[in-house]
Amino acid sequence: MPPAADRRAPSPGVEWEYARLTIPREFSRNYVKNLLVERAEHGGWTLDRVRIGPDGVRRVVLRRKIIRQLRPTLTYLRTG
Repeated sequence: MPPAADRRAPSPGVEWEYARLTIPREFSRNYVKNLLVERAEHGGWTLDRVRIGPDGVRRVVLRRKIIRQLRPTLTYLRTG
């Protein structure tokens, strides 16, 4: 069950990365909770959406904020 990640920007200046998980009904609620807690603590993900289908399959969407660092500009002092 590898996650598929994509990116979309809901508002200017904020960029999120999304990961979609499909979890079969055979996994217990406690196992799914532990899986999501592990991803939140170690991967920086937050829960965006959970849908449980009529067949019992959980479709989970996780998100995390993308933090971009600006490159420092180098300035040289001229003495003369």
